[in-house]
Amino acid sequence: MPRSIRLFVDAPLLPGESLVVSPQQAHYLGTVMRLGPSDNVSLFNGRDGEFSATIETIRRDRATLRLDQPIRPQAPEPDLWLAFALLKRDATDLVVQKATELGVAALLPVITERSNTHRVNQARLAAIAIEAAEQCERLTIPCLASPRSLDAVLSDWPTDRRLLVAAERTDAPRITPSNAKVALLVGPEGGFASAELDAMRVRPFVTQVSLGPRILRAETACIAGLALLQAMECR
Repeated sequence: MPRSIRLFVDAPLLPGESLVVSPQQAHYLGTVMRLGPSDNVSLFNGRDGEFSATIETIRRDRATLRLDQPIRPQAPEPDLWLAFALLKRDATDLVVQKATELGVAALLPVITERSNTHRVNQARLAAIAIEAAEQCERLTIPCLASPRSLDAVLSDWPTDRRLLVAAERTDAPRITPSNAKVALLVGPEGGFASAELDAMRVRPFVTQVSLGPRILRAETACIAGLALLQAMECR
């Protein structure tokens, strides 16, 4: 049986209720996927679990769906954050997509001295996160923060959450799996500036870690670090 098409909606999900999806979602269902009345999809909203739904009416820019029965209940997910220095557009898109697939709860774009850009298209990144969650059968969408300077992020950091800084060319200990309240910070291509590293060393919640012996591209480091932190979940 083919996998059901999944859509994220920002509306309460209750059996028997009907809801109207966005014009973009209606276009996707009717024009791209060629679905029609009586066809089934799955809906989730990050709060109420996942529900099966039946298309009641559909045209090019509008579709009404009737909610049927719950498929999966909402379940706890890892409380893992990723803070990452802004990269070029394609690399940033990749980080958001793969971090969503890997289950991060929050994405924090950071502006550093060596960042390639200082601006992002928030709507574009949010759409990438939603699409990734739909495709990987995740039940939530990560929170996506607006870009902030490294100094601002460190100044407002919650002191009860450890911040693991991926430090290359150091003798920092290897990163190990963790189910604690933790965040991973990955710097830009070229690494953090010396002053930035000094500013982080004096913060009691910061721990420098190594991702291994190789020098990784920033987007690769994000993916590898998240996978290593969650390795215990696969045991």
